Amino acid sequence: MRRTRSKEQIFNLLKTMSKSISAQDIYIELRNRNQNISLATVYRSLEALKLEGLVQVRILANSEAVYNLVQEDKHHLTCLQCGISIPIEECPVHELEKQLQSTHKFKVFYHTLEFFGLCDQCV
Repeated sequence: MRRTRSKEQIFNLLKTMSKSISAQDIYIELRNRNQNISLATVYRSLEALKLEGLVQVRILANSEAVYNLVQEDKHHLTCLQCGISIPIEECPVHELEKQLQSTHKFKVFYHTLEFFGLCDQCV
C-alpha cells in the first residue's frame, strides 16, 4: 500500500470493524476520533484502497455502498422490502474464479454473490 495518512486512517478503522460500513459513517467515525479528514478524501482513499485490492465494496438494496477489508468472499441473501441481509456460507464460484484467473491471466482480489428477493417476514 502506498502510504498516505488518510488511507492508513481508513485502513486502520476498517480493521476494527466487525461489519461493513458506509463512506459517510467512516467519515463520521474518523471525525469523532479527532481525525481531520474531508468526506471527499474518504471517498478518494477508499477508491485507492479498492484498486490496491485491500478494500471491497458491496452495494446494498437501497443503493448504499458499504466497505470492508478484503478478507474472504462474502455472499448474501438480501430482502428487497425490509433490507435484511443474510450471510450465506456456500459458494459455487470458487472453482470458476480459479479457472478465470488462469485462462485470462486476471488477478481476482475478491468476488461477491448476492441474491435478491423477499425474506420470510416480508413474503
